[in-house]
Amino acid sequence: MTRLSVNINKFATLRNARGGNNPDVVKVALDCERFGAQGITVHPRPDERHIRYNDVIELSKVVTTEFNIEGYPDERYMELVKKVKPAQATLVPDAPDVITSNAGWDTVKNETFLKEIISELKKEGIRASIFVDPVQKMVEGAAKVGTDRIELYTEAYARGYHSNKEAAIAPYLKAADLAKNLNLGLNAGHDLDLDNLSYLKESITYLDEVSIGHALICDAIYYGLENIIQLYLRQLGHYR
Repeated sequence: MTRLSVNINKFATLRNARGGNNPDVVKVALDCERFGAQGITVHPRPDERHIRYNDVIELSKVVTTEFNIEGYPDERYMELVKKVKPAQATLVPDAPDVITSNAGWDTVKNETFLKEIISELKKEGIRASIFVDPVQKMVEGAAKVGTDRIELYTEAYARGYHSNKEAAIAPYLKAADLAKNLNLGLNAGHDLDLDNLSYLKESITYLDEVSIGHALICDAIYYGLENIIQLYLRQLGHYR
């Protein structure tokens, strides 16, 4: 079954807007787990505009589902994940000032760099996943650098879903099949929501995990956090 990992960054954004500790991101993570989420994702950025590095330390003490730390693998990120030892480190090629992740790795140009980083993660017993576009050459490159999984960057799928979902999913099907043939685990994330998630899951039945934050948290404003986690789980074929 495809696991739902909830990205809690936007809760931290809300907290930071007023100072203090409301909402408490540690409590949010525990509640997400209690409501059925099978993982917690965070993406600390250098300016700490949402999740802070200390949040990650505190979360690591209490998260009992799969803890996934996303980020660009600079020195500070690597120090953090080596200290925390999450279940998974998802490597993204973000520049420090981007609002949100907006592209996958060029796994060919960055082959040496990624190999070194993934080797370090594996020595620490941390599963490595790297963010890639649905391009076969990039998937092949991901296999060469030794990653355990890839995370397909699904913004293009989400953008094209309502106009032509078959065309939107087509490159992802090819990339997913190639990843499976190369023995890579398969995650997906970015702009997934209640409208487009079930079709993605039905089309790629062997997805290991989806990471969803922005849409889920926006939906929670209307439906409540517990209800919305259940709705997303149902889109993935889970029934409680």
